[in-house]
Amino acid sequence: MFDASSFLPTLPTLPGVYRMLAEDGTVLYVGKAKQLKKRVASYFRKRLANPRIAMMVRQIAAIEITVTRSEAEALLLENNLIKRLCPRYNILFRDDKSYPYIVIGREAFPRLGFFRGLPRRDADYFGPYPSSAAAREGLFFLQKTFRLRSCEESVFANRSRPCLLHQIQRCSGPCVEGLVTREEYARDTQHAIWFLRGRQNEVFARLQHFMEAAAARLEFEAAAFYRDQLQTLRRVQEKQFIESQNHEDLDIVVACAEGGQLCVNLAMVRGGRHLGDRCIFADGGAFFAQDVASSEAEAVAAFIDQHYARHPAPARLLVFPLPEAPEEVAAALAAVSGREVPIQEAKKNLTHKTWVEMALQNARIAIAARNQGRARQGERLAALQQALGLEKTPARIECFDISHTAGELPVASCVAYQDNGMKKSDYRRFNIHDITPGDDYAAIRQAVTRRYARLAKGEGTSPDLVLIDGGKGQVAAAAAALAELGLPHMPVVGVAKGEGRKTGLESLVFTDGGALQFESADARLPPALALVVEIRDEAHRFALTGHRTRRGKARGRSRLNDIPGVGSMRRKALLARFGGLPGVISATEEQLVQTPGISSALARHIYRALH
Repeated sequence: MFDASSFLPTLPTLPGVYRMLAEDGTVLYVGKAKQLKKRVASYFRKRLANPRIAMMVRQIAAIEITVTRSEAEALLLENNLIKRLCPRYNILFRDDKSYPYIVIGREAFPRLGFFRGLPRRDADYFGPYPSSAAAREGLFFLQKTFRLRSCEESVFANRSRPCLLHQIQRCSGPCVEGLVTREEYARDTQHAIWFLRGRQNEVFARLQHFMEAAAARLEFEAAAFYRDQLQTLRRVQEKQFIESQNHEDLDIVVACAEGGQLCVNLAMVRGGRHLGDRCIFADGGAFFAQDVASSEAEAVAAFIDQHYARHPAPARLLVFPLPEAPEEVAAALAAVSGREVPIQEAKKNLTHKTWVEMALQNARIAIAARNQGRARQGERLAALQQALGLEKTPARIECFDISHTAGELPVASCVAYQDNGMKKSDYRRFNIHDITPGDDYAAIRQAVTRRYARLAKGEGTSPDLVLIDGGKGQVAAAAAALAELGLPHMPVVGVAKGEGRKTGLESLVFTDGGALQFESADARLPPALALVVEIRDEAHRFALTGHRTRRGKARGRSRLNDIPGVGSMRRKALLARFGGLPGVISATEEQLVQTPGISSALARHIYRALH
């Protein structure tokens, strides 16, 4: 038993991070504190309301602390440790993605664009949006309504005539003089910024005024243009689920524990407009969902700590349920954000209540869909185990495929299926070298050898099933590679394409030369084959993407790159003087010497390298 009575007096009353350790050294829990002594002591009271925390305290064998200079530093350190150590009793949300923004530059003719990353000070950023689809939908609307340019500065500065976007009326064409004045473009930019900031009524009023003024001047084409803008804006308003008249910026964070899952739904409101939401599931959700009431409140607090340590916080948060110590959560959030960010429940405001109810409903729908998808994947895995006669249900499946163009620059892919879905973090590509062009058997053998060389040394995760996109020859090559590595026990199955490469006619090929072809009574694929085809298609996509990238780099590479002494400046000078690589190849040594920066010795070296 941990001797808390002798340990607690040694703790300082300073901010920092504490780690609860089990007897075997495993980290049970990582937490932060404004005052370490006070926070750690709260775990050793006679009665703990949360039975899960009480269970954790009984397993504590040691406690380690790290003192920090501020509460904000403690929060950042806590998040890093939670992600690295994955303690059993912490709620961890793997939400490391960056959120997209709509950006409007500050050039003479500002550019409208899509942005993902850390906002800078050289432009105006609007968002973040919960998904790239939501951001791109907003971009499409702004282009169609306000006709702002979206081209890069290098393209914009070198155009002599308007592009296709101008012809389909999605850009006013500021790249060409005379199509739009700087004042007109600045006015459209201002309207777009107002709309993104929630000042739609001001945009409506100005467009209405411009329409009426143009009609009074008998400029009916201009009046029709303003009328169309007004109609588009009204349609967008009608399409919006709910809109607040306060033009507020806030996030809605709700937690739901149902069906053995713990889910947090994050909805974003900017300028009073509901931009959509995103569901994030906790790792080990079934463990936390055992104690629903405390888990939901803890999940809200944990998500706020982890999410806003990496992403900017809005003006305030609406949450459900309220964390058990909201003032502590708010203080930590203020320390990281550098300003006060109120954390509130939706009590009186009808719009706020509706937003929270929508977020809860979407979280429940996401949980139901996740459980249904897992059940379907479980049926597929069980069917595959039965079809292949495996001893146990395969928990991890890896699949190989080769992609090349007539033997040129082959690329092998290896994708992984685990935990009822594709595990993209474990995908690998291999550039195949030193084989006869078009020899798929040698390519598969090399890829399998390189993939499992570490596994043969006792490192890495062993798959329960290896799939090979191919027939008997590819399966034999893969099996031979595994045998050489000392891994002959790993089951290998080939996926041979059927007649006409039609999906559903595939055969599974075994190392002993046997084959299995599925029969289906209806148009749907049998569950086992559907899973195999899904994994095979993903391996094919990943290999094809890698091959195209490699081929594009190779074909875009000049032969001058491989000549020692010819750097980027000399290469540009040669290409500019002779009009491209064919001109350089046909040039004589005397002509090459006339290029600035090319000596007679280097000219001779270049000529010999190209002939």
